[in-house]
Amino acid sequence: MTAGWDAGRRQPAFEAMLMQTRKKLRRWKPLILAALLALVPTSARLAPDLGGADDEIRIGNIMPYTGPLAAFATIGRAEGAYFDMINARGGINGRKIKFISRDDSSNPKMAVEQTSQLVEQENVLLMFGSFGTPSNLATRTYLNEKKVPQLFVASGDEEWAHPKRFPWTMGWQPTFRAEGQIYANYIQVAYPDRKIAVLWQNDQFGRDLFRGLQEGLGVTAGMIVADIAIEADMSIDTQVDILKSSGAEVLVLNCAPPISARAIRRAVELDWHPVLILVNAAASIANTLRPAGFQNAIGVVSTSFLKDADDATWKEDSAIKAWLAFMDKYYPDGDKDDSYAIFGYAVAETLFQVLSQCGNDLSRENIMRQAASLRNYRSPIILPGIAINTGPMDFRPIKQMRLVQFDGTAWQPIGDVIESAFVSRPSEN
Repeated sequence: MTAGWDAGRRQPAFEAMLMQTRKKLRRWKPLILAALLALVPTSARLAPDLGGADDEIRIGNIMPYTGPLAAFATIGRAEGAYFDMINARGGINGRKIKFISRDDSSNPKMAVEQTSQLVEQENVLLMFGSFGTPSNLATRTYLNEKKVPQLFVASGDEEWAHPKRFPWTMGWQPTFRAEGQIYANYIQVAYPDRKIAVLWQNDQFGRDLFRGLQEGLGVTAGMIVADIAIEADMSIDTQVDILKSSGAEVLVLNCAPPISARAIRRAVELDWHPVLILVNAAASIANTLRPAGFQNAIGVVSTSFLKDADDATWKEDSAIKAWLAFMDKYYPDGDKDDSYAIFGYAVAETLFQVLSQCGNDLSRENIMRQAASLRNYRSPIILPGIAINTGPMDFRPIKQMRLVQFDGTAWQPIGDVIESAFVSRPSEN
């Protein structure tokens, strides 16, 4: 009897204790989970952002390996070679780079398809260095909605610097518009009374630079006596004939390398010898000046923000020596005269800096935070006096350029570095 009575008394007490324990567990559950999560390595918690593996960083890229702008594919090849070099040295913070580069033939529709596959099937952590204005514009909204970094776009369009509207997209090089303003200022100083003709590519790139040229000329924009818009894959002999007949003494070539090369040759065939200004995007010795004929290109003026391996000034420069060794070992099939190779190397070097700054926090949010926290970063391959600076509201990493002139062998500097961010129209001075 005593035993039965004791059991009956203990049952309600046990149930009460159980209920209290359950309440305590519910109250402490969030803290227990947080404590358990803290025991998990940071790299494991970030696995969804790491491209599928703790020891790998998956980077996506779109390049025109085929089509009318295939010359620019050297950028992607140089980037891939750079990451091969980094991997051979142990990677970034212990992680190897998996660089996945796809061909879009400069077709925005293909760029959208390839980018979607890279993000959703290849699980890339970020898109980096993809070429061209139309293709990057076509993928920008998608990447921003997915909150995938679209870093260091290989285009000088101003559209890559809208941190409020597109916080996941950032450019790298100086803008086409600012470059056009620089050429305008040069013409005003060196050839103020000469008539100007412009052959420009009928796309966002061509329009932006042409607009900058007109803005920079200001009230003297009437000196542009002829301009012709062309497509990237058309024959332009007739167009050059028309520009010559305008009586222009300055010819601005605002188009892709193959067309620029043909325009330079055609001008010589016509015995027309205007002052030639060649946009930075086409200022490749390998892809423009050599095909045009070095003797025909002597005196051509352009802009630069990267060191030129052929410039005797940098013959003993440690950064150029390192770049030449890189080309020999990791990109032996590349052309050392191709400025797109050094462009790809330099922009990949900037991404290496950003990812290194990330430490073990390779979340997409931290990648963008570090990309927007570059303070006077001076890449060894970029011209002295030019620094890379970014901020939460400043998505234009490189804002400076300098004028250069081709001497038949290499690009030689003209004057000092120009702060393109402060280039203004004459009417604003």
